[in-house]
Amino acid sequence: MKTERQLRILLTNDDGIYAEGIYTLEKALSRIGEVTVVAPEAEQSAVGHAITMASPLRVKKAYRRGKFFGYAVTGTPADCVKIAIRSLLKRKPGLIVSGINHGPNTGFSVLYSGTVSGATEGAILGFPSIAVSLGSFKNQKFTYAAAVACRVAKAVFRYGLPQGTFLNVNVPDLPPSRIKGLRVTTQGKTPIIESFDKRKDPRSRTYYWLTGEVLDLEGEKKSDIDALKQGYISVTPLHYDLTDTGFIPQLKNWKLF
Repeated sequence: MKTERQLRILLTNDDGIYAEGIYTLEKALSRIGEVTVVAPEAEQSAVGHAITMASPLRVKKAYRRGKFFGYAVTGTPADCVKIAIRSLLKRKPGLIVSGINHGPNTGFSVLYSGTVSGATEGAILGFPSIAVSLGSFKNQKFTYAAAVACRVAKAVFRYGLPQGTFLNVNVPDLPPSRIKGLRVTTQGKTPIIESFDKRKDPRSRTYYWLTGEVLDLEGEKKSDIDALKQGYISVTPLHYDLTDTGFIPQLKNWKLF
């Protein structure tokens, strides 16, 4: 039986290596395993699963509060996981954790999320992986979300995950006493109504700011969006295989040629 201290964890994020979420999570995960941080040098929110191919990646040591914290990479979360596994780490991790993101990653936002993509890349490379997000863009108190991440990490280490599957964890922005529990959820499919707010800068030049809101959640009671709204921690198993297998028989009947 493996001990918790034998757990080696690769930690990344998309808010950047100097974000508070990754700092809080590193401290928490260090209590259950050996943590190596490899994260973007600058914020990479909403970059999706982009990787850097047209320019070189640069890596430098990053320090926080006077101590070595990890490796800062001039790339995306997926870049960070790739270069950590392929070049930087002497020993392979037993788990990859991405987060804690500042804001929820639910519904269709998982397709855009750099945080989720860090975990996706881990799964693609064959490692058990977790993405962790705090359901707020205002609150920067990540302590409870970090504790939740540790519990999920220990469970994954104990039970394992199917090949290609990773977990997307969202923690409500509520005091721990008001969180109702944990739900295993599906990815929400509720449409997001997007719009662009037209504005003027100080030089009277026009620019646009993307905004959006989620529609009525009717019929989505088992989704990550609804769980978070109701005050539950959401844990959604995701997979990098996007194939619509149910449509394959019908597609074969098309007269494409």
